[in-house]
Amino acid sequence: MRSSTLLLPHVILALTTPSLCISLDRRNWEWKRALSLWTRADERNVPSEGYYDPSQSGGSMLTKIPVTFPMGQGEPINAIITGSSDSRVLVDAEVNGGLRNYFVSFGFSGECLGQHSGSDQEANLGDGNGFSKYFSASLRRDSVSQSLGISPENETGVIRWAYGDPELGTCKETIQGGNHFRYWVQDGPSANSGAIFLAVSYEKPIAEQHDIIPNGYNLGRDWLVGNITQSAIPTLNLTNSTTYTGTTSSGGYTYETSIRYVPGLLANSSDGINHNITVGVDGINAADGLVAVLDVRITQTPPTSSCCSHVACDIVIVATIFYLLRVITVVPLAPPIMSLWTPSLLKLPRTCVL
Repeated sequence: MRSSTLLLPHVILALTTPSLCISLDRRNWEWKRALSLWTRADERNVPSEGYYDPSQSGGSMLTKIPVTFPMGQGEPINAIITGSSDSRVLVDAEVNGGLRNYFVSFGFSGECLGQHSGSDQEANLGDGNGFSKYFSASLRRDSVSQSLGISPENETGVIRWAYGDPELGTCKETIQGGNHFRYWVQDGPSANSGAIFLAVSYEKPIAEQHDIIPNGYNLGRDWLVGNITQSAIPTLNLTNSTTYTGTTSSGGYTYETSIRYVPGLLANSSDGINHNITVGVDGINAADGLVAVLDVRITQTPPTSSCCSHVACDIVIVATIFYLLRVITVVPLAPPIMSLWTPSLLKLPRTCVL
């Protein structure tokens, strides 16, 4: 039998194969995981509006906050990404043009160093899921998370203005304040539109307990729209016929967003709104009753190359398995099943562009 010393390099090779594959294409696992996170498009039932009105099924366009003064107040859900948007945008990932990459395209990113801060707000979107924590990069209750024993609510997150730095800029927002939002997906059994509901607001610095600035819910929504459209949005003059179109880009993906302001989903009121005394000022209600509805299309993608790295990763896995079988097995495989580098194994699909 071979000595443990001779076997050690082969054991190391076996253990490091996953890392090698990730280095060839770190997006491979993320891409597969992202697809498993979201309800399949063919399981969704998207109405013409691109979403279901939560209030029609016992839901609300106000969030639920654990502790407020007085108790029972919430923040307005004042923006929606429709379920009829490009299906790639409805996947919570940075890869393949997903939702996180879309957020980066107009200046927002995940929390500072991945560390959650802020209240864990919930929303009832009238989809049969009841109140649920806002969606984040954490694994949902799918086959992958179940096999790993991971709860879909292990992690929560807030998307923050990145101050021009997608990696560290949200740390500045956490301290200095700025625009930010929480979001939820409408994918329950009774209203599975796949639409993404956002509660957008502009907060003060952490030294002021992240209170909301005057008119900060309406302004936060419109400054987000302004980032997408690269234009100033006249918050005080918006109507239910106001529309905008904007183009943003990130990671080689270009997004075209059509925006319309929709009344009737959210009350034009300060009643029940968190911080309503300080946010609603000069006769302006804390929520003006308008919801920005975003329909997103991907109009440009990076050059096709990811399939090559996926194939390369498969080559490494197959080659390593056969190599270990031949080296570690006491009785040699005769005749050999496959040489380590069989030319036919290295043939790439014709559609793959290097």
